[in-house]
Amino acid sequence: MLTLFHTLFDIYGEQHWWPSRSGTRWEIAAGAVLVQNTAWANVEKALDNLEAADLMSPEGIMSVPDDALREIIRPAGFFKQKSLYLKAVAEFFLAYEKTFLKSTDLPAMRRQLLAVKGVGRETADDILLYAFKKPVFIIDAYTRRVAGRHLEFDPGLPYDALQKLFMDALPSDAELYGEYHALILALGKDSCQKSGCGEVCQRLPGKNGKFRSW
Repeated sequence: MLTLFHTLFDIYGEQHWWPSRSGTRWEIAAGAVLVQNTAWANVEKALDNLEAADLMSPEGIMSVPDDALREIIRPAGFFKQKSLYLKAVAEFFLAYEKTFLKSTDLPAMRRQLLAVKGVGRETADDILLYAFKKPVFIIDAYTRRVAGRHLEFDPGLPYDALQKLFMDALPSDAELYGEYHALILALGKDSCQKSGCGEVCQRLPGKNGKFRSW
């Protein structure tokens, strides 16, 4: 598991992910909501709109009328649902941000986030890892693809089961998890694509780039 990490790091270098301009916990959380079912380029446009409207805070999100918020975040797609999700997460931040910063009860924190409207496992783990620096490994489509092709894991496992395989095999380290996830994204976009493996995959352990359908 660490062999793949070090190989990817040697190839791609440090990724400086999550791509937050301000570096604030709220911007990271907002991005985690907005990126659902869309490309990051669209999220950037929505975040730019929020910043231009001086709404880059949970207080700002709660203050804006629903119809206005929908138009502001329209570039991210699914803007009707996401406006509701943003408000739910903003309300949560206002109530629990300080508590989360002090808490070490990761399972309880995750349960609390999963109870927020619009927050699924991947979004919750994005927020926990990148906004609050908690050691939780994110599972997304890129991770499943790489897990199946290069780590001999079953990519069809339920989210929590596949996540446990990663976390059991790695030190409990938020910085490591964050960098590893970012490197998997880089590989998925560059070489380990849905249609098949590219040149970089040939240099990796496991299946060595042999395409595996799943």
